[in-house]
Amino acid sequence: MPGDKPSVLVLDGPNLGALGRREPGVYGPGSHDDLVRSIEAWAVELGMSVETAQHDDEGGMIGAIWRASGRLDALIVNPGGYSHGSIAIQDAMQGFDGPVIEVHLSQVMAREPERRVLVTARAADALICGAGPAGYRLAMELARDMITKRS
Repeated sequence: MPGDKPSVLVLDGPNLGALGRREPGVYGPGSHDDLVRSIEAWAVELGMSVETAQHDDEGGMIGAIWRASGRLDALIVNPGGYSHGSIAIQDAMQGFDGPVIEVHLSQVMAREPERRVLVTARAADALICGAGPAGYRLAMELARDMITKRS
């Protein structure tokens, strides 16, 4: 582990900055700021160090992944709409030095056919979808366990 506590980057992709305003019936009423506050609180409870980022552009996401690789222990990523077709993000996820967990707020397998194809999930060690914001906590718990087993 790079530090004393397990460390993780929680990276959100396009449109997640609009949580609470964009399709609240699908993604919930809470804002992205609410989600980040929950993630930070969960990190304290779980004895973890967390960094959060949100990018609407593919290059920003890829850069964040590469900057975290080797510096942080695990990656939790919600690629948003890029999950359905970004080979570039998939490649960056594959190159991450540590566990990678992909999270989706909605149950993507119960949605439109084009949303059921998750190209990026091929590079993930685990996939959590349909649990809403609690999926991020589940991912953090899983990341902590995976990091502990690796050390």
